[in-house]
Amino acid sequence: MALNRKLIRSRIHARIRQKVKGTAARPRLAVYFSNTNVYAQLIDDEAGKTIVSASTKEKGFGGGKANIAGATKVGQAVAERAIAAKVEEVVFDRGGFFYHGKVKALADAAREKGLKF
Repeated sequence: MALNRKLIRSRIHARIRQKVKGTAARPRLAVYFSNTNVYAQLIDDEAGKTIVSASTKEKGFGGGKANIAGATKVGQAVAERAIAAKVEEVVFDRGGFFYHGKVKALADAAREKGLKF
C-alpha cells in the first residue's frame, strides 16, 4: 500500500497532538497550509475553544497566497490578535508540516510581534 503525503502528515500530526496540549494560559498555535491558503489559530484544548484565528482568506491578505509572504502576514496578524486577547505564551503546533519555509516564516513573524513559544 503506497502512502500518500496527506496520510503521512495526518499520522505525524496525531503523534504530535499526543504531546502538545493547549490551555487557557498557554494555548496551542495550530497552523494549516492548503494549496491556496494559510490558516493559524490559537486553541484552548481544555475548553475546546478557538481564542483567535487568522488566515489568508480574510480581506487584506493579498488574495489567499499560500507562500512565505502570506504565512508571514498570517503570523503577524495572529500574534497581534493574541496580544490583544492578553495571550503572550503559546505552544506551537506545526500540524505535521516540516518546520521549514512557510511554517518557519509564520513562527518567526509571530515571535517578532511578541508571542513567546
